[in-house]
Amino acid sequence: MAGSIGNQHRLPRSSLRARHPEAHECPEGGLTIEIPSIPDGEYGERMSKAQALIRERGLDILLVNSNEAEFANVRYFSNYWPIFEIAGVVIPPEGEAALIIGPESEAFARDRSKVKKVHKMTEYREPADPAYPGVSVSSFQEVFADVGVPQPRRIGIGGYLVTTAPVLDGLKAAFPGAELVRADDIMVALRSIKSENELRCLRKAFEIAEDAVEVVLKGLRPGMTELQVVGVAQGAIYERGAEYEGMPQYVFAGRSTRHAISRPTHNVLEKGDLVQLNISARIDGYSSGVGVPVCLGKMRPRMKELVKFGLEAHQQTISWLKAGAPASDVAKRYRQLFVDRGYERCFLYGPCHGLGMIEVEPPWMEETSEYPLAPNMTFQVDTFVSGDEFGLRWEDGGRVTADGFELFSGRFWGVNEIS
Repeated sequence: MAGSIGNQHRLPRSSLRARHPEAHECPEGGLTIEIPSIPDGEYGERMSKAQALIRERGLDILLVNSNEAEFANVRYFSNYWPIFEIAGVVIPPEGEAALIIGPESEAFARDRSKVKKVHKMTEYREPADPAYPGVSVSSFQEVFADVGVPQPRRIGIGGYLVTTAPVLDGLKAAFPGAELVRADDIMVALRSIKSENELRCLRKAFEIAEDAVEVVLKGLRPGMTELQVVGVAQGAIYERGAEYEGMPQYVFAGRSTRHAISRPTHNVLEKGDLVQLNISARIDGYSSGVGVPVCLGKMRPRMKELVKFGLEAHQQTISWLKAGAPASDVAKRYRQLFVDRGYERCFLYGPCHGLGMIEVEPPWMEETSEYPLAPNMTFQVDTFVSGDEFGLRWEDGGRVTADGFELFSGRFWGVNEIS
């Protein structure tokens, strides 16, 4: 039921005695971690809300698609997270939905999915493009007929940007007279306002991510590689109950910190380097990301200047966030702050993007945004400052409230220097 407390997975914490501060005081096996999750009833509520929007939009059916990286739309309805293959959920205006998977995943899908009707289709196969001779698969006509819509005229597509050409070609061949309608707005409407169970998952994901940052900071030293630091972070999130990282762990040093999006390498950390950490964890599909710049040694004057300005801009943005505030106004004020303080050349984008199942999801907060903030919308406050020799990012998540913003993180604000 809405607002009910989700399922709790309890994990033994005996393995944490070397790294978790509480574990030193507890006997072997005497400490547990409570991991929140989305209760089964909430998946049914999501489906009912989607069907109301389908009818409101005048659609005959909605097909949402996901892949392993951009998994959220399919997992939102089914809790199924594809691996290698893609997946879809086909939702009629009334009645039971169906999950579409590739030919290899039937046992996996039936064990995990909250959507009980499951169809295999070759259009959803993995990119290696196997033929699967002798494997029985369904057609789009069979899937749509199974959910009660054998002849759709208007087919909504959610997850349009990750819907593959074979899926679109298959729909056009199966229903040549049907109109394919981009329907990502339905998914944004459903996923933007978080339930209490979703918020509990997010809060736990941020708690784990911040604990992992603390572990990293205690062990960070010159001579390590960026990827070795990633390994430390991964160990910390998994032993605290994360199901996965919320995004690829960011550990960049030196000039690589200028990268707004990048990947860690075997680059060796050196004394005096600014190291950018963005550490994340995922709990039952809900992702966190905690961004902290840290220096191996004392910061040089320009480095400290930009780090402190970035934190100022970060905190100022948070002060502007509350229900009713126009998203575009927040974005305009953020850019103007860079201009007024003489850091316009250091501006790339910002200041916030949606947060939920994906660490970066709609809606973004941009100068062209046309929506007001609403209670229980969740955002990453993402403050990226780009210099000529280095860059930095402060990043924290939180929830919009009637009169402000509930932060899920913020433990490491300040000038972080490791001697």
